This record gives sequence, structure tokens and C-alpha cells, in this order.
Amino acid sequence: MQYKYDLRGVSATKDEVHAAIKHMDKGLYPMAFCKIMPDVVGGSEEHCNIMHADTAGTKTSLAYLYWRETGDLSVWKGIAQDALVMNLDDMACVGCTDGILVSSTIGRNKNLIPGEVIATLIQAAVVFVENMAAHGIGLHLSGGETADVGDIVRTLDVGYTTFARMKRNELIVNDIKAGDVIVGLASHGQASYETEYNGGMGSNGLTSARHDVFSKIYADKYPDSFDPNTPSEVIYTGSKRLTDTIEISGQNIPIGKLVLSPTRTYLPVIKKVLDEFSGERRRDIHGLVHCSGGGQTKVKHFLKNKRVVKDNLMPIPPLFDLIKKESGTGRREMYQVFNMGQRLEFYLGEKDAQAIIDIAHSFDIDAQVVGYVEAMEGEQVLIKSEHRSFEY
Repeated sequence: MQYKYDLRGVSATKDEVHAAIKHMDKGLYPMAFCKIMPDVVGGSEEHCNIMHADTAGTKTSLAYLYWRETGDLSVWKGIAQDALVMNLDDMACVGCTDGILVSSTIGRNKNLIPGEVIATLIQAAVVFVENMAAHGIGLHLSGGETADVGDIVRTLDVGYTTFARMKRNELIVNDIKAGDVIVGLASHGQASYETEYNGGMGSNGLTSARHDVFSKIYADKYPDSFDPNTPSEVIYTGSKRLTDTIEISGQNIPIGKLVLSPTRTYLPVIKKVLDEFSGERRRDIHGLVHCSGGGQTKVKHFLKNKRVVKDNLMPIPPLFDLIKKESGTGRREMYQVFNMGQRLEFYLGEKDAQAIIDIAHSFDIDAQVVGYVEAMEGEQVLIKSEHRSFEY
């Protein structure tokens, strides 16, 4: 079966990537969410090094459309946050929330992307770092590279590389156990440290969302926003304009901005959890998973002879209902491409679940027990929705 996601030149499962790297060294702790390396910087057996690289992905193409249509530079602030969070929240899933060096790599088509966009991105990173510092998150901007590479980048590519050194005994290494419960944290709503409603999109599934939701008029108007080698029948197949609005919680939100909602960071939440689960209690967190690429099936990469059963997922927020309606995409594919409103998962004993939920609620983020773990031969994620069950 070939999904529309594949026809558009992207992959929810990244099978080819995983096949290419399967023989590479997986670091000191192969089940950790990020690769953990020996302390080559300090040479200490008690420490480790963590380096991570990621980008905002094709979300920049949608930001380009919205900016060109409206002149609203603020959408680029969200792109900076998207690329940062895709690195930092992955690192937080191994317990790293302090002493993190951050370097940017921005590639642009100078004919289409002026200096004011670059300035907006850079300033947004500064503001994000300052905001996180107020929550005890230590981030340090170390510069980076901005390259004019119009021959290979259609509009703009925004990425970051992050690095940290930390003590090995403070790491969270996934060791998900039969009997664990899963506490899921919402990706949507408005956290106490956010300034507006967040649709919950994150930075995965944007190629699908952009083309499924928005009108064919953008194919003719902005041919630079997509790959011309993509089959025309999957280019901008939706009915919506970027400035059409949807009412959510009494607000009329432009659909373009809804899809462009900045990827929520859970750094303040995770920092507070780590403070609560310090010392030996850190071992009570058996797994911490950022549901990015792979959506609700992401955890499968961190299982060994376990089945994860998600039978109490939170209600699907309006954004993903909109994408489902516009695209006609089956729910099986939706759960594999999108976070569907839940983007962070804690795996731990039932006795500790309420502590996580209470911490999430202290930041105005919805959270609940969404499932459980059981033993089996092999690895499986089973999603039981109100409509039907899906096995991955």
C-alpha cells in the first residue's frame, strides 16, 4: 500500500534511513532516545556527550506561503522554535535540560528569502533561549552558518545542531517494562509559557497537511513551494485558503496559522519532572518518548518484546479533524504520520502517574493515562480508537 505521504516524496517510517544506519554504532545505550556517546570532550567515565541535529522540515514551505500571502513575518519566529524544539525535546527525553550548546544552519534561496526573514529567525532563537532560562533551562547560542544555496534549496531550510555533556547517572535510558502505564501530554491548547493557542501540529506531517488542506490556487501562485517532480494529483488538493478561519475556544484562527502553530516544547515540564524524580527515583521513569517522526508509533523503536497498548488517547483536537476531513486519509495512516494531539509520553509505574499528570497540569497542559505495556514476543504498538483498532 502506498500512502499519499510516500507519493509526496516523504516517509513517516523512514525505513530507508533506518536501513542505512542499522549497522552503525548505537552509542553507549542503544535504547536511549538520543545517541549517547563517551565523554570525548572531558575523558570522564562518569560523563557522556550528546549531540543532536534536526530541522523544521517542510514546515518552512508553509511559512513561506503564509508570509508571501499576508506579509506576516511572525510566522518565521515559529519556524525557529520548530527547529530548536525538534532537537532540544529529543535531548530532554534522555534527561538533558541544561548546559546545551546550540548552533544554527540556515540555507536559503536569496532570490526569494530576504534578510529580514533571517533576522527574524535569529532574534526568535534569542527570545526562545531567554524564555527557557526563566524555567531553569540552560541553552547557549554559539552562532552558526547562513548560506545562500538557491541552486539546491527552493525557499529556506532551517536547522540546528545541539551538544551537551552530562553525568551518566542522571540519564534516562528507555527500559520500558510490562505493567507500565503511559502518561500522555497534549500537544495542543495553550501552555502557561505559550502566548496563544497551539494547534498541536509539531514539525512532522507538514508535507501532508500543507497539500491536503490548502487549495490548488497555491500551486500556480507559488511554484517554488513544492517539488515539481511530485505527481500533480497530490499537490495542494484541499479546499482551504491560508486566511480562512476556524473557531476554536471562542477564537477565529486563520487555518494557515493553526497549521503553523510552533512545535510545543515540553522543556519546562520535563525539567520539573526531573527535579521531582531526582537521584535514585530517576530510575522510576522507565521511558520518555517524543512522538515526532512516526507519530503515535514512535515508541516502537524503543521496545524489546513488548506491546504498547494505547486505549485511552485524548480527544483528537480540531486541527487533525480538519486534516482528516480535507484529505480523506485513513485513520491508520493518520496515527502514523501525526501526533494526533499527544506528543510526549512517560512510561512508568502506575503509582507515579499522577505526579506526572499534576506537573503537566501546573503548566496548563492536559495529561492523562493513555495506555499500558504488556509482554509479548516481538514488538507492537496497538492503538484502540473509538472507531477501530490498528496494529503497527
